[in-house]
This record gives sequence, structure tokens and C-alpha cells, in this order.
Amino acid sequence: MSDIIIIGAGIVGLSSAYYLHRQGYTVTVLDKGNITDNCSFGNAGMIVPSHFVPLASPGMVQQGIRWMFNSRSPFYVRPALNRELINWGLRFWKHANFGHVSSSAIPLRDLSLLSKQLFYDLSKEPGFEFELRSKGILALYKTEKAAEEEAHLAKSATELGLDMAILTAAECQLLQPELKLDVLGAVHYRDDGHVSPPKLMNALIAYLEQAGVKIMRNHEVTRIETSGKNIIRLFTGAKEWSADQYVLASGSWSPAIARQMNLNLSLMPGKGYSFMEDEPAKRMAIPVLLCEARVAITPMNGSIRYSGTMELDKINDRINLQRVKGIIESVPKYFSGLNPKLPSREDIWFGFRPSSPDGLPYIGRSIEKENLIIATGHGMMGLSLGPATGLLVSQIASHQKKAVDLKPFLPSR
Repeated sequence: MSDIIIIGAGIVGLSSAYYLHRQGYTVTVLDKGNITDNCSFGNAGMIVPSHFVPLASPGMVQQGIRWMFNSRSPFYVRPALNRELINWGLRFWKHANFGHVSSSAIPLRDLSLLSKQLFYDLSKEPGFEFELRSKGILALYKTEKAAEEEAHLAKSATELGLDMAILTAAECQLLQPELKLDVLGAVHYRDDGHVSPPKLMNALIAYLEQAGVKIMRNHEVTRIETSGKNIIRLFTGAKEWSADQYVLASGSWSPAIARQMNLNLSLMPGKGYSFMEDEPAKRMAIPVLLCEARVAITPMNGSIRYSGTMELDKINDRINLQRVKGIIESVPKYFSGLNPKLPSREDIWFGFRPSSPDGLPYIGRSIEKENLIIATGHGMMGLSLGPATGLLVSQIASHQKKAVDLKPFLPSR
């Protein structure tokens, strides 16, 4: 088999390395940092076949405009004369329609269900204990408007063959009796699940390194040389690297790397925040989504991870405490017994979700560079779709039959 270089060591890059290695490729992974600072470690850890509606959907433009003037809202666009953001926004607006949602539902469902199965397969392998749980996710709502929206979504989910149930407040309470709820009801998406992201990532890293895959930390790609329709070599500072095929899986940093090859990749970084609190009583067993607040709460081995917000801006290291306060203030409105405290800055994690303008990931071989495979743009579903994307990357590299139809996800779409 030939050599492959993967740029990026998030869940997509490491999953790609896993399946490529199993096919016999010699794999090297290059990452600009120490890996632990990427989105794959700090996210909500949810596996979500229920998320078959792309971010670009009807109503999101108007809702986003209303939210963006509230510093503590779930969605925020930092005001700036940013050409990339303007172009991205125009394309987002173009795709925010019912036709796009309808055409995206089955591809996203199929990709998610494939990934879910791969998570279960992976969990059976030696050394891969990452707290995989299959108790579903509860989408809690407090208002009639949200109840109507979730009922419509649940109906669509049922039509797609997904397992769900609409619950009353009393039925929700029975599922987690030690947590006092103040909600109108919920949808229980029973096909969903959750994992511990740090344990998953550490298990992948340990397996790959033991198997001989080179994972090069703090190796930022600074220059790429191309000739015609092929990448010839790339550089991390003064060090030169070459391979037969390359995989671009750098999340929100992918557009900058693509520009080194004169490629245009439309992505915006959507900053999200999370933090952990100890929960020794382990009162929460089923992860929840707070529908109106757009906040995720996930139990993780005696702790709870609170996460949320989507802040569109250039990549930066600012911590907007107003965004974190928005997460904190929303929780007691649904759970009177959960009162998270504002953590210190060093305990606040943030990461950048690579968001495509149509809400679908980019998975496929580049038209412009024939030895380049692009695997990025998963938005808030990066961890959930990581294994499926990694498997597809290996099938693209080896020209095998694809596990799902790639047409909706092609970078050239």
C-alpha cells in the first residue's frame, strides 16, 4: 500500500488514520498543536442520528438575526467587515429553505447511522473503553412554540425510520427522578447516544501510535507545493513531507491550508464553549438538549459537561464570558436542582466548529488536486460523524465502493 499524510488530528483525522491503517496504508498525521486543544476533546460527546436537519434551514436566518443582538444568546455573529463571513452568509441564506432540508435529511441520517454502528464496533475492540452509552437524548422544551417545532421534527424522524417518543413532563421526570424538572415536555430520541470525548480520543491516539502510525504534534503545515493537479510535497517549517495521497481534515483551519494550494473552501469557525462540574450523585443518566436555550448537558463519569453557543468570528483565543453566562443562566430554568457556577477562565474550554454554508460536511476527493481527499465542515456533528467520515476517507483512497452515497457531501457541490 502507499503512503498517506493526514493534516489534522481531530476525530475526523484520527478516524481516517484508523481505517486507512487497517487497510494497510502507511499513515502520518500532522497537527498544528498538541491535539488536546481541538474540538474533539471538549464537545458534548453526543452521537446524534436525530440531527438530520442541517444548520441552514428555514427560520435560522431570522432567528439568527434576533439572537445576534443579545450577547448571551445561543447564536452570535461578531460584527466585522469580513469578506469570508459575508460570502458564507450569502450562501447560507441561499440554502436556508425547505427543499434543502428535505434533500439533506436522508443523506445525514444514513451518515449518522453508519457512524453510530462504527462506534459500537469500535467499542468492542480491546483498549476502546470510552463510556459509550445508548440511552438516547432528551430534547427538553418549556414553550408551546418549541413543543410544536419538536413535534414536527419528531414526526419527520419517525418517517425516516428513527426511534423517538414525545413525552410529557411527568414522563420525563420518571426517566431521571432525582432531577427536578421545570419543562412542558420533551422528545426522547432513542437512537442517539453519548461518549466521553477525551476517553475516545485518547483511545484512538494510543491505538494508532502503538500500531506504528506517526502522529506529529506541533507540526503546523506552513507551505504546500503543487504541480498541475497534484500535491508534490508540504512543509512544517523547515521539515519536508511527501506522500502518495493527502487528507485535509483540519476542521476550522482547513480553509487556510486549502489556500496554500490555491483552493477555496467555504467554512466559518463557529466558536463553542464548555465546562465541567463534578456530579458525584450521578443524578443525570440521559443527556439533554435545552431546546430554547440551545444548550447541551452530558453526564460523563461522575461529572456533567455543559456546552453550547455558536459564535461566528475569525479564529481567536478570546473568551466571551457573556456567552458562558448565557449557558449557566439557562440551566436552572429547566432543572431547579442544577445550578452551575461560573468557572474560572482556565477551566473554560472553547473550540471552533467548522461550519459549511449549507450545513453538510465536505467529504470527497478534490477535483482540483487529484491526490487530495477533503474531510471537514462537520459543524456541531464532528464527533458524531467522525467514524463514518474516516471509513469513507479510506474507501475513497482505495477506490472502493462507498458505504453511503457521497454526492450530497462532495466538496465540489
